[in-house]
Amino acid sequence: MKIAKSVEHPNYIQVFATFAKNSLIRNMMFRTNFVLESISSASWALMNVGFYLIVFEHTNSIGRDTGWEKYEFFVFLGTTWLINAIVQAFFMPNAEEFSELIRTGGLDFALLKPIDTQFLVSFRKVEWSSLANVLFGLVLLAYGVSHLVGRSTHPWQIEPITWLLYPVFVFCGVTILYSLMTCLAATSIWLGRNQTLYDFWFYITNFSRYPSEIYETGWGLPLWGIFTFAIPVLVVVNVPARLLAQPLTPRSPSEWALAAYTLLATVASLLASRWVFQRALRSYRSASS
Repeated sequence: MKIAKSVEHPNYIQVFATFAKNSLIRNMMFRTNFVLESISSASWALMNVGFYLIVFEHTNSIGRDTGWEKYEFFVFLGTTWLINAIVQAFFMPNAEEFSELIRTGGLDFALLKPIDTQFLVSFRKVEWSSLANVLFGLVLLAYGVSHLVGRSTHPWQIEPITWLLYPVFVFCGVTILYSLMTCLAATSIWLGRNQTLYDFWFYITNFSRYPSEIYETGWGLPLWGIFTFAIPVLVVVNVPARLLAQPLTPRSPSEWALAAYTLLATVASLLASRWVFQRALRSYRSASS
């Protein structure tokens, strides 16, 4: 009876821990490759820092009168790395292989498992080397925040509530990107093989890598509307980064509204991805049929 109960109600935390452990064991079987991938991720991060250091030698801020000066933007960049590294480590490897599961018939076996299919295909692999950028993101965050605290002009401090809200909105950003990735991956069931997932992912999420203020005027305004309300990638980094870079002293009503909208967009994105995934599964035809 105990075995039957555990099969009907699997412990998802234990299952995920097993997936993560097995992924780490596989990575450690090829230590040189793991080290090289970690170095590659770190090198890409360092090159990005070098690029923006050059940019800030020629300008005081990213966007005119946006408030995103050098150290504020480093907080923004650190938040970007933190969120994207989590997504790259836990979700991207699985989303990339979803079309292969369909082609090889592996999805048939996933559907037979006594566990939620979306959970199974979303978390079965962890790319541990991608987590190197989590460390670099935290270092860059600490670097930017320490310089902002020590700045003599423009009194600056982080309210205690900010330390609670920041991880909440980082989680929201990760969830929104996961939902978007799940929707893109699910299209493989209809398209047969969606080998352009990474291309679509890069094009869409590229808008989240910059402060939203640079899109809020002129020709950028339609893009701001689309990627804030239709595909809410602009709130992924902007909302949590602004909490640390531009603390609660004071907040305008529009900023509080945007934070509330981010929470709503997180729930809506997750529900939408769940609907798309389930709808796609209903259209799936077994590889053996």
